Amino acid sequence: MLSLFSAAPALRVPAPIMQIGQPMAAAGVAPVGATGMEGAIAPTKRGPAAVDSSILVQGGSLRTWSYRSPAVEQVQVVLSTEGRPLDADIELWHGPDNTPCKMRVYVENGKLRPFSAVIETPRGPNTVAIRNIGQIEFPIAADVLADAVDNPSPDCLSSSTTVQGGALRTYPFDPSVDSVEVLLKTDGRPLNARIELLQGPNNNKQVIELYTEDGLDRPFFCILETPGSGNVVRIVNTAPVEFPMTAGVVPHSISSDMSNGAVLGGDVIMGGDVGR
Repeated sequence: MLSLFSAAPALRVPAPIMQIGQPMAAAGVAPVGATGMEGAIAPTKRGPAAVDSSILVQGGSLRTWSYRSPAVEQVQVVLSTEGRPLDADIELWHGPDNTPCKMRVYVENGKLRPFSAVIETPRGPNTVAIRNIGQIEFPIAADVLADAVDNPSPDCLSSSTTVQGGALRTYPFDPSVDSVEVLLKTDGRPLNARIELLQGPNNNKQVIELYTEDGLDRPFFCILETPGSGNVVRIVNTAPVEFPMTAGVVPHSISSDMSNGAVLGGDVIMGGDVGR
């Protein structure tokens, strides 16, 4: 006997249909772990700070970022690791078999000193290729940004000095300087340079080997992180004497509180277990 108060069958709402290759957030379904609660609806809009567009590049692999619009005149490359060494090749491809800019980057600790540089990309289309030439145990996080690109400060532009071919310049910095700006350019000739960040005698923390076919059309600008004390930036013009360049190296950010715990060469106490 059926009761007059028996419950009616529940209506089942069909789940959204996702096409092959369609991201889950676009179909209205949030992947597990994307939000604080499972089964929650993904937000339709995300703030710029919440989006992490970096890509993990495993050892020995290659990733490319292509920009077809000629309106993109410069991009910023950011590389980092979880504290392991960083060893990468960065190339700018402009047309078939044309590499107007390339660099080799080595960083001893990619978390303490992430690599950040600006590459000029006039007259698109352009492609930025990043190859992790380290071992497979040393992946790197790579990101290429076309908006909010860092620009050299007026002090960096006004303090440029000439470095002749085969010559070098050194720039020591106070322990209060957290990062420095480096700007290299020429009068239109090719640019070949080596940028080194040293902390102690012959102790390279970061090395950049740079080539640019036109140092006026494609100048090089980067920001080097300089934590600790005893930091020295060394600029070497590896081109012949006929190819001079101008270099500007100035502080970018200065720490407000001076730390006395940093010791040149690491936090090592001379004398062993003294005071034990």
